[in-house]
Amino acid sequence: MDDHYTSAFTEEERAARRQQRMAARRAKQQARRRRQLRVILPCGLLAILLVSLLLGSKATHTQDEPDNAETAGIDLAAADAITPTPPVVEEETPDPTAYGVTANTIRLGEEFPSAYAVLIDLDTHEILAEKGAETVIYPASMTKILTVLVAAEAIDEADLDDTFTITREITDYCYVNGCSVVGLMVDETVTVRELFYGTILPSGADAAVGLATYVAGSQEAFVAMMNQKLEELGLSDTAHFTNCVGLFDEAHACTVTDMAAILEAAIENDLCREVLGAHTYETAPTADHPEGQILSNWFLRRIEDKDTGGLTVMGAKTGYVVQSGNCAASWAQDSDGHRYLCVTADASSAWQAIYDHAELYKSYCSPATNEEPVESEAASQEGTPLS
Repeated sequence: MDDHYTSAFTEEERAARRQQRMAARRAKQQARRRRQLRVILPCGLLAILLVSLLLGSKATHTQDEPDNAETAGIDLAAADAITPTPPVVEEETPDPTAYGVTANTIRLGEEFPSAYAVLIDLDTHEILAEKGAETVIYPASMTKILTVLVAAEAIDEADLDDTFTITREITDYCYVNGCSVVGLMVDETVTVRELFYGTILPSGADAAVGLATYVAGSQEAFVAMMNQKLEELGLSDTAHFTNCVGLFDEAHACTVTDMAAILEAAIENDLCREVLGAHTYETAPTADHPEGQILSNWFLRRIEDKDTGGLTVMGAKTGYVVQSGNCAASWAQDSDGHRYLCVTADASSAWQAIYDHAELYKSYCSPATNEEPVESEAASQEGTPLS
């Protein structure tokens, strides 16, 4: 990356932002402890009451046999005054990725086209269907879900109207690695908001690296923030990223279940949910693009007329590298607002990934389970690099 690039933030500003994030995490932990105490305290009080009753009973029995008590040297008054100490209960931090496999979880077989899949009831965290859900895969451009999440948590709303100028190092990086791009040019200046939409809708590596550089000063520093976020989400045992784009690297990997957890965290963020759910976005005119550009989420535009059993697909991000096949992560909801997560990997084509998501939503989330499943034949279109 650009060794001479000057970060948009000073070291002091970045330190202040880290402190803000730490304070927010501490506030969440304190709120969790308060919820746990509301459960633990009644149990502790009940234990104290039971011990007090037992001690009272023992004291009464001892008074009936004063000689034995005196022989044993027991101070009955002191015994009655004892206040039992409630048991120490170590805090158990809830695991946000604890999606539960139940007796009703469907084990998808070889007939299901994608090699890996997980379908989750977001409101209950029950895994409805899965196939190789805990196998480590290469996530390709689904990586960019974490990219926008980390960036969104690092900036303020006012920063979205700030601007960033694309460098030659960024365009060269995208060209050398064969990335999908928005098409931003050297010295083209765009808003931070457009970097968010450019990262997701056309899966632009130029926008993603620009966003990372704006937030952290370099892609390398930003990737460290990404891995810190994976650790916060409890995913670091199986998930580790080496870039913010989704380029293949043996050390850049996660499971489809990990990616579902990342997507869940992203849609809880207002900005990420908005960006991931946008079908199109029109950028402002620049000297290089005097009419602006219309960015489009290919997956959302093409699944909207597919049979998903009445569910509405609310947002999505696709991915493709040779080593991972065609991947996709999406979430949907039914007419009652019940939400579901779906992540698939290693489909034979970008169209097949769409059909697989539609089939999973219709077959296992829709009340109309007696209907025929949607078509699951691979379409002729092949995946495009880092879609």
